[in-house]
Amino acid sequence: MKLVLLLLLVTEASCRSHSSGCEKGCDCRGDLKFTICSRASFTRLPSRVPPITELLDLSDNWISIIPERTFNTTRKLRVLLLQNNNISVVEDGAFCQLEFLQKLDLSWNQITTLSEGFSIGLASLRELQLSHNRLTTLDSRTFRHLDSIQRLNLTNNSIQTIQMRSFSSMSLLRQLHLQDNQLTSLRSGTFSMLHSLKVLNLAGNQISEAETGVFKPLASLTLLNIANNQLTTICFKTFLSIHTYSTHLLLEGNPWNCDCDLQRVFRKLRSIQRLFLDDYYNLTCSSPPDLQGYLLINVDDELCIAETVTVLIITITVIITLLAAMLMGERKRRRRKRRDSTGRSRETSQTSQTTEATSVSDLNISLFLFSRCSLVVFSGNRFLCIDICKP
Repeated sequence: MKLVLLLLLVTEASCRSHSSGCEKGCDCRGDLKFTICSRASFTRLPSRVPPITELLDLSDNWISIIPERTFNTTRKLRVLLLQNNNISVVEDGAFCQLEFLQKLDLSWNQITTLSEGFSIGLASLRELQLSHNRLTTLDSRTFRHLDSIQRLNLTNNSIQTIQMRSFSSMSLLRQLHLQDNQLTSLRSGTFSMLHSLKVLNLAGNQISEAETGVFKPLASLTLLNIANNQLTTICFKTFLSIHTYSTHLLLEGNPWNCDCDLQRVFRKLRSIQRLFLDDYYNLTCSSPPDLQGYLLINVDDELCIAETVTVLIITITVIITLLAAMLMGERKRRRRKRRDSTGRSRETSQTSQTTEATSVSDLNISLFLFSRCSLVVFSGNRFLCIDICKP
């Protein structure tokens, strides 16, 4: 038993021994092809890393710059961990020789911009972590060479602008995390090439508007999270354009304006079987003032009853008025017809026709235009506008 324990200790010691190809402060495990250099207080990238290394962990150091062609001796890397450093500059072509790299973690750094040269050589990359940096804009060329990317995490930056075609090369992307940034609007074309995207997380931004066709290209979307933004209302067609079989929507934490329009939108959305409003029962009204703090589910059945009843009453009244006018016109026409049959003179007949035309005109020029909250009646030479939403 003691011999077995001794052999295990010797094996572990040999695995942790620092050969000539391993930087001091690193743990080079040749049997696993791992090189662990975390918490080694490095201010620059180590120069001696075994060329067979497939996982290089440089997290929790003080590295500030990733120079060009730094990894030319470690071309077999598949996982590169650089989180929790002080990186502010990534030079063009820094990863250009890492043709096998599948995961790159640059989260929790100080990166403010990424140029087109950032993604050169990363054609095999599947996961990119850029959360908790200082990015403000996504350029249309930054991710141009990420043809195989499946997961992109940009959480907790300061992104205000996403240029058109920023994700144009990411036809295989499945997850896009943009929560906790500073986006204010969503424009059509922003996600135009993301046909494989399943998860889109936009929670915790400042989004107050979304164009109708912005989600239309997302043919595989299963989760759309727009919680905790600044939406007061939404357009029914914005979500109707999502044609996946099953899509879950998260919308709570927005300052909803619980007017009748919003009620109609949500009533329609809930009737679409392929859309699931997972947090509908948690949606809270911020306006109008008398409904502030109310749950939307508690007001949707009674908010618009008075308006609906008023609209019905006005509509029925208008129909009855028109029918009565038509009946009176028909009676006058019959009376004139009887008078014409008694043998009036041509002059009298012409006068009667003129009078009839005038009467018919008086009846027919009473037109009305009906909208949600107003009724416009044209009678004679006057327009009358009636507000039918007031109790």
